[in-house]
Order: sequence, then C-alpha cells, then structure tokens
Amino acid sequence: MVRIWALAALAAGIWLLSAHGQSRPEALGPDAPATQFSAGRADAVLGRILDRQRPHPAGSAESGAVRARILKELADLGVATRVQSQMSCFSEPRWASISCGSVNNIVAEVVPGSGRQIVLMAHTDSVAAGPGAGDDASGVATILESIRVLKARALRSEHPVIALLTDGEENGLLGAAAYLRDPLARDRIGTVINMEARGNAGPSYLFQTGAGDARLIDLYARAVPHYAASSLYAEIYKYLPNDTDMTPFLAAGITGYNFAFIGNAAQYHTPLDRRENIDRRSLQQHGDNLVGLADALGHADLTGLKSGNAIYMDVLGRWLPRLPQPWSLPLSVVAFVLIALAGVRHGGGRRFALGLLMPPLLLAGCIGVGYALHGLAAWVSGHADPSFAYPVWLRLSLAVGVFAVALLAACAANATACWLWLAGLAIICSIWAPGAAPYFLFPCLVAAPLLLASARGAKDWAQFAAALAGLVVWLGLNQGSEVIMGLRMHPLFTVTAAFALIPLLPLLANAKGRAVSAALSLVLAIGLAVAAGMQPAYSDKAPIRLNLRYVESEGKAWWLADPVAHLPASLRAAAPFSRGPRRMVETGYAAPAGAAHYLAPSARVTRLGDIVTLDIQAEGDGVVLDIPAEARLRAVTVGGVTMAGDEKHTSIVCGTPDCARARMILKLASPSPLALDLLVYRRGLPPEGAKLLAARPADAVPSQGGDRSVLAAKIAIPAR
Repeated sequence: MVRIWALAALAAGIWLLSAHGQSRPEALGPDAPATQFSAGRADAVLGRILDRQRPHPAGSAESGAVRARILKELADLGVATRVQSQMSCFSEPRWASISCGSVNNIVAEVVPGSGRQIVLMAHTDSVAAGPGAGDDASGVATILESIRVLKARALRSEHPVIALLTDGEENGLLGAAAYLRDPLARDRIGTVINMEARGNAGPSYLFQTGAGDARLIDLYARAVPHYAASSLYAEIYKYLPNDTDMTPFLAAGITGYNFAFIGNAAQYHTPLDRRENIDRRSLQQHGDNLVGLADALGHADLTGLKSGNAIYMDVLGRWLPRLPQPWSLPLSVVAFVLIALAGVRHGGGRRFALGLLMPPLLLAGCIGVGYALHGLAAWVSGHADPSFAYPVWLRLSLAVGVFAVALLAACAANATACWLWLAGLAIICSIWAPGAAPYFLFPCLVAAPLLLASARGAKDWAQFAAALAGLVVWLGLNQGSEVIMGLRMHPLFTVTAAFALIPLLPLLANAKGRAVSAALSLVLAIGLAVAAGMQPAYSDKAPIRLNLRYVESEGKAWWLADPVAHLPASLRAAAPFSRGPRRMVETGYAAPAGAAHYLAPSARVTRLGDIVTLDIQAEGDGVVLDIPAEARLRAVTVGGVTMAGDEKHTSIVCGTPDCARARMILKLASPSPLALDLLVYRRGLPPEGAKLLAARPADAVPSQGGDRSVLAAKIAIPAR
C-alpha cells in the first residue's frame, strides 16, 4: 500500500504546487522604481478614483464624478484627453435583446504618432449593486499607473498609444460599440489590450485573443515575466454567456489581448467588490502584462499581427509551451502511432483489450461519484451549492472519491491502452476543438518516446516519468477549473482529475491493497461530503445573491425577492411571500404591496405604415420595451442609432436615465394592432421597503442590477 499512498501524496503535492506555487509576481509598493509598475501606486490611484466607493452605473451622477476624477488623474500625468458623449446601441445574435444607452468614453493620447494605434482599454462604469473596484476600476487604475510607467521610461513607440476608458460596458458593451461606430477611429486601430476582472484575486489570465494569434502569443511569451494563458480558455469562453468590451472589437476584425483575474468570484458584481478586497498581486500581474505588451507592441509590425493560430498552455506560470495549430493533428497522429508501436513491442492480447476499457470507465465513474458526493452534501446542507462559502471539504471529498474510482479502474489497466486513449483524444481535439489539444498532445509527446524506448514489459520508471507529465498538465487545469464556476459545476473538477489519473492507472495496477484502499477512500469521501454539507452554504464573505424588487402593474403592487432555492426566514417574517416563485412582471417570490401609487409609464404613439414612433414619458433610470415575435421587428432607432431586428421576440433595453424620455422608432412588419410591454426601472426600493432591506440577512447581498423598483404598462400600437 506504500505505492498507492505515495502516488496519492504525489498527486496532492502537484495540485498544491499548481494552486499555490505558480510563478506570480510580488506586489511592489509605492516606493518601487519609477520605471516599474507598482501595485501599491495602482491601489492608491484606485482609492482616488473610487473615493467613497459607491456604485457608478452608466448615466448616474456618481458615474460623472468618477469620470471627473479619472480626467484629473490623466491631466496630472500630462495626457491630452477628450470625452466622447453619445447614444450607443449594440447587440449580439445570442442575446435576443438590443442594448442602448448614453455613454461618455474617455479617450487619452498616451504616446503620439501616426498610423495604427495600440489601444489600452478598460471600462469606467460599475453595476448598480456594487462599487466595481475589481470590475473594472482595477483595470482603469492599471492603465493609469501603466501610463505613468511608460512616460517614466520615455517610451519611443513606433505606433501611437491611446487609452480608451469606455462607459456602459455593463449595459451591453455600449462604450466600445460607440467608439467603433466612427469609421476613422476604427480604421486606425492596430491592436487592443483589454483589462477586465471577474473577481478580485488570482492570476491575470490571458483568456482571449483574436483569430490568428500565433504571433500574439509569441509576443506575450517574450514580453511578460509570469504566464497565465491557455488556448483552452478561449475554447471554453466561446460557450460561456459572457462578453467584454473586446467582443465588438473582435467582431470588427480587430485583434488583441483580453486579460482578467477571476478569483473569489463570490464577491463579483456585489457590494463586496471593494478596493480593500483586491489582491495586490493580481494588480501587479495585470500591470506587468499591460506594460510589457505595450512596450513590445510599440516596436512590432502591427499589420502582421494576424498570423496562424497557436495551441499553448502555461505550466505552473513558468513555461509557455506552444505550437502552430496546424502541427497539432500530425503530431497527435505521430504520438498515437509511436504509442501503438510501443504496445506492439510490449505485447498485447486480452489484457490490452481489457485495458482499453479502463479509461472510459474511470471517466464515467468519476462523473458518477461527483454527482453522488455533491448530491449527498447538498442533501445534508439543504442548499443546491453547499460548498459556495467553504469549498475545501467538498473539494477533498471529490478528490478522494475520484482516487477511489481510479483504484478500482486500475484492476486491468495497461500503460499503452491508457496513453492510446489520450493520444486518440488529442487527434479528436485537433480536429474539432484545437484549443483543448495541448492537454492531451503535450503529455503524449513526452510519453510516446518513453514508452517506445523502455524495455519489454514497460519499466515503471518510464511509466512514472510519463505519468508525471500528465499529472502536472491536468492537475494544473484541475485547480484552475474550480474558479470558473465553483464546485457546483463539479464535473469540471472530477473529469480533469480523472484525466490526470489515467496515466497513473498502470502504476496502481499491481499494487497490493488496492481494494482495501479503495474502500477506505470511499468511506472517507462520504464522510468529507457529510462534513461539507454541515458547513454554512453562505457567509458574509461569500454571500448568496438576493435582490429585492418593488413592482407595479395594472393598478396593483408587489414585493419580489429573487427565486433563490430557499428564501431566508427573516424575509418571510417581514412580508407574506409566496411559497414558490411567481411571475409578476418579473419572476420571484411575491408578496402583495397594496395598490399601485406611482404614475405609470406611458408613450405617445404614432404610426405611419410600418414605422411606429414612441415618445416615452416616464421617470426612471432605464426602460425596457418588449417586442413580441408577432410584431416582426425589422429595425429600431434610439437616439439616432439604428439597429437591425430579426423579426423574433426582442427586448430593447435602454439602460441610462435619459432613456425614460427617449424616442424609439420601430419598423414593424406586422400590420395588426399590438400591445407592447413597457417597463421603467428605478434603482432602489421605495421608503416602505426599508423593512425588507433590514430583514435581508448578513449572508445575502444584492448583485448585478441590485434592488430596484419596476413600473409596468401596456402600450397600444394601432393597426397599419
């Protein structure tokens, strides 16, 4: 049993090394040399621009105050600026909505010049629920400190460098879209470096680039001292319901880099997104990335940045192995053939055929044990995400459970069979998901010659060396996968752990005591799952997201609370909320609030053929006009900006205060009379909502749009 637990300790050690031993910079203080980026100085800038740390969504008075403080910082740096103020609209095909609003972008001339520009970008607005220190005042502060560094270095760039501090990103990427509507500005852009955050800690990940990124990655590898990058991140990001200001730039064919730190996402878009909660090492790496790349791009040929694609991944933040993407498939085939030849040399037969079944059984078993252990913890806890606040117990449970399955799957494991599976998956990924290929291909390139060179019978040392490569690659990905969605998305954890253990199966195959160790591991995993379920699901540092709303419609009023799994008892004591979520304009737990007493929104409507003009008459911080599919929306114009419709159900979300008095011009293909839903939003609750606010427990906070009041009305559209 010594071998079994020694290998378990090795895997645990590599996981801890991946989680805590990554190459990351130490945060420099305010006394750092002037030519170096300092997280201490960036933090001081963050304090000055955020001041009292209030939410500052686009169009709010606080947004204007933050903008004024940013302009003062730029003036103190001696940087010429202008403010681009206009209405903007933007939409993505998958949104089923069109976002609009008035924005005020700050454009700063960092390094003068002619020709293609290097654009340093972050957004100045926050969500309504939080002060936005991480998202994205940290990006703004990083750019301001980087400007100071570049000036201290007297950067002599061959290209002009500008800072684009956008507004309205949280409203639907409006500031970035507004800047790109100017064809002269758009055509001058050579490349973009966008600084974002989805949390307040962890490495500054390069999680997205433009198409044809091989040269971009080479520049990154030479320019930054600490790596946090993978072609897999962009592959995953395609399927996430997230966007950044980089989205409209990439859609316009402009390439560049998208950085974000994503640790501690429990505080993202909440009142806890505060300056004091930001990890200064994350700020330091953010700045090192930005300064290093701005310097490198200043001497690069921006017209030649688009090249072939690359596949790549960082190893412990210290190395960045990479290959041209077209090499992936042939190298995967070569690795597969070499491993197959090793199998022929080492003998096959019935054990080899049986060994081919073990990797898929391991994967299936790990997924199953993940669902079982997470389900047990959730049952004990009474919450769907029992590890949200305290993940360590469930993380240990899943890890031990996966190891138990690996011990069982090792009964008929064969080294060649295990590695053929990984090489086969490298081939499949090279064809259909090339960004994921390095995680299979790179370990196989290590394993193939080792297995082929080993003597008949596949010596343990060769299997161990090959397995070590697989452990480092896959456990590095495993520890990073948790920050994406937490352990609620436990298959990310168990599947990546299973891939890490596939190369270990042959080393466990002949170990004595496998059955006993597997039984002990399963018992321990169950005990740890019970312990996980006994922890509080939420805490004041990792709270549940729970917005409260006041809604008026058709003469009646309701209180609504977000449809969380369990509405806190303190809120139920404060108002007679329904037992389950109900649809009252919006969906949530509903409690009657008497008769409506605010003036309902309205609109003056005129129709001339297909063209319907609505002059909205309301008071609020934003409006939503819901267009049903039967209206067959072909186009909408808001504030002089026209967007095409697709004749499907569409919501026009105009998210700044001036939208409450906006003119919307709709082109509708339907000749029939229609009734459109018009919603007006106001931030916060009316005074009588104070009792509900006081009843919200300490481990619950508003998020995203926060607490708000919603006034609804039907707008009649006459027939054509």
